[in-house]
Amino acid sequence: MGAALAPVERDVFAAADECYAGMVKFLRSDEAMELTESQVEREVERKGRELLRRLVQAHVDERGPGKAIGVVHGADGVVRQAERIHERGVQTIFGQIRVSRFGYGASGLWSLHPLDAQLNLPKELYSLEVQHRGAEEAAKVSFDETVGFLKRQIGTAVGKRQVEELVHRAAVDFDPFYARRSPSALEETESILAISADGKGVVMIPRDLRAATRRVAESRSHKLDKRLTKGEKRYRKRMATVATVYTVAPHLRTAEDVVRSMAPHDERDPPWRPRPEHKRVWASLEKTPEEVIEEAFREAMGRDPNREKTWVALVDGNEKQLAILKALARKYEVRLTIVLDIMHVAEYIWDAALAFHGEASKEREEWVSERLLGVLQGRASLVAAGMRRSATLRGRKGKKRKLVDKCADYLLKYKTHLCYDRYLAKGLPIATGVIEGACRHLVCDRMDVGALWSLVEAEAVLRIRALRSSGDFGDYWNYHETQEYQRNHVASYADGNVAQVRGPGPVLRRVK
Repeated sequence: MGAALAPVERDVFAAADECYAGMVKFLRSDEAMELTESQVEREVERKGRELLRRLVQAHVDERGPGKAIGVVHGADGVVRQAERIHERGVQTIFGQIRVSRFGYGASGLWSLHPLDAQLNLPKELYSLEVQHRGAEEAAKVSFDETVGFLKRQIGTAVGKRQVEELVHRAAVDFDPFYARRSPSALEETESILAISADGKGVVMIPRDLRAATRRVAESRSHKLDKRLTKGEKRYRKRMATVATVYTVAPHLRTAEDVVRSMAPHDERDPPWRPRPEHKRVWASLEKTPEEVIEEAFREAMGRDPNREKTWVALVDGNEKQLAILKALARKYEVRLTIVLDIMHVAEYIWDAALAFHGEASKEREEWVSERLLGVLQGRASLVAAGMRRSATLRGRKGKKRKLVDKCADYLLKYKTHLCYDRYLAKGLPIATGVIEGACRHLVCDRMDVGALWSLVEAEAVLRIRALRSSGDFGDYWNYHETQEYQRNHVASYADGNVAQVRGPGPVLRRVK
């Protein structure tokens, strides 16, 4: 509600002109001549921010109060006939402005403001551009640091809780954005279509742990009151499922090439390999592994609806993931080649080598290279049998024997996914570096900043980080703003017909 306003003709940009003239006058002053260049920069930035704020204010004033053309018909079926001027604030990236606009109301009902729709103003104080920058910053650094960033950006403090809510709202259109995106719009891609998934734990507040983890956590005592000690975080974590889909060119190489690349003694430059293209990465704490991996299949199907590419899934041996991948391959009728990450295989072989050679010995390195070469040549079963036989002949027992048996059991258990001779001949990728990098970047680099996460906050930050990592944040934000317009404005009008407003008119001056 507000007082009546009367029209008055004036130049709404006069205040901005005055501010600009003041800046020029200052720069020509004796005071400015005593400053260093960096001091001048800072002063121009400070004064310039006020100039920009006045320009935005003048533009809004120039548009007029948004008098509706025709009847204002609400989505509730009620015609709003009462017309009054209402004023509201909007916190822009340059500072706060005031917007005077016509509101159309009816007894006991909220007023509708056609100018708000034309400007696509959010219902809360902070402009969509402030929300944009705050969300992007919060995806990179802690919420506390984001509070400081926004204060420097917009000149006023935004509370930590408000920042958290802002980030949550900024991420609400993540799933619809990808569901509507047409992968066919992508340029022609390479022939290998790769899927990979992994899990990474995030320390959560107790109420947002999964039920089984929460029960274990509640049954355990803590050594310290203020923080979790070593081993205690295990029962304070909720697993985020991380997924990636990308295409890549075939990379033909031999088993010997791979062994050399894994232990490059004299090579100054790493061997060439094709880079993943159109890589999308994402993670979710809310969704189950089944839901996330099926989303990866849908993404892949969108890229290859006729199943013309070579589909490969890169895994680390997680039994649940393997079962999900095989079930989804049947569901989507995809011929899926499942490849066990060669780096995981190498780790088992390195451990087994300790049964025969010293940890830092040259002999251990040679032993590993020989067995790894055999596995890469498609002889995993023979390698497993050979190391067991060698351990028996050398009388290895106890811990050393267990290392050998553990490696051999691993090779035999997953031998159907260790056909590296065939994989290399087809040029398929054989390592999970892409998904491991995604786990580190999406989850570890941000989720380890801060103490405990709520599920809502963590999921929102993961979504924004995923959009940035996939190179989709700009397109997403354009989509998000259109969805905000639908939610905040279109949904309030009958049949979604937002009341149109008349063009610029005289500036309104408040009168008593």
